[in-house]
Order: sequence, then C-alpha cells, then structure tokens
Amino acid sequence: MHTTDGAAPAWEDEEYVKYTLWFVFACIIYSIIGFSWGALMGGIPDLRHFVDNRLHGNLIVRAHTHINLLGWVEMAIFAAVYYIIPRLVRRGIYSLTLVKVHFWTHNLGLIGMVVFFTTAGIIGGRASVLMSPAEVELLVKPWLAVMGIFGTLVLIANCIWAYNIFRTCAGWRNNR
Repeated sequence: MHTTDGAAPAWEDEEYVKYTLWFVFACIIYSIIGFSWGALMGGIPDLRHFVDNRLHGNLIVRAHTHINLLGWVEMAIFAAVYYIIPRLVRRGIYSLTLVKVHFWTHNLGLIGMVVFFTTAGIIGGRASVLMSPAEVELLVKPWLAVMGIFGTLVLIANCIWAYNIFRTCAGWRNNR
C-alpha cells in the first residue's frame, strides 16, 4: 500500500519497524529464557522439590510463568498488533513515542517482576528451613511489595499500548 502521492505509508517508518521488530526479538529472548527455566525446574529434582515444597518456593514458578506470559506471549501479540493494525486501518500508528515508552516500560516492569518474584522465592524458601511461617512472611513481604511496583509498570505499559491502538483505530472509516 502506498499513499496517493507515491510516498511510502506511515508504518514503513524505520523507527516504527525497528520497535515492532524489537517486540519480536524480545519475544524470542523471553521464550528461550522461559522454556529453559521450565526445563530446569522440571529436570533438576532438587530445584523441583524446592519450588514445589518450600514456603514461597512457588514464587519462582510465578516468575517463570510471568516471563512466559508477559514476555513470550504478550510481546508476540504486541508485535503482531503493531504490524497489523496500521495496515488494517490504512494509517500510521497514533504515536511512535508511545510505542517506545510501551516497549521500555513493559520490559523494565517485566524484568523487575521476574527478579523480585525469584528473589522472594529463594529467600522465602531458604528461610523456611529455619524460621516460622510468620517470620518468613515478614521476610518476603517487602520483596513482593517491590515486585508489585514493577507489576504496576507492566499494567501502565499495557494501558499505553491499548490507548495507542485505540487512537490509531478511531475513525478508521475516514481512511477508506
């Protein structure tokens, strides 16, 4: 598709293509990390026992789940939507700046979530050998609070994405 004046369509902008591909690349990286992490948890008996049986060890499983869902799956969806929507509505994305903010905010939030879920799981699991459940809970609580802050960043990033896509699609019939 080209515009009537022969110029390339707005979605062929080099920065837009670069960021769309970065979502794809992030998806690939997160999938490799997530798949490897799952294989390790399933294949190493001591690790499997730790995550299955220690107090808060399951937080390590949650970190694995989030890297797969928010990293692998969501990044693939974002890339696909960023690729498809401008072509479908025949106009460029509403804001390239919001695409960039979305990418960096989502990645920062996801990495923080995974790091702090894992940290809380390791600390809680190891402490549960020597401490009471109440003491372990107090030890893990601040780590989970910080994880929640990073989770909020992911939520904000998803809202930025939704707003940008909505604004891109609004009034699509005017471009037909």
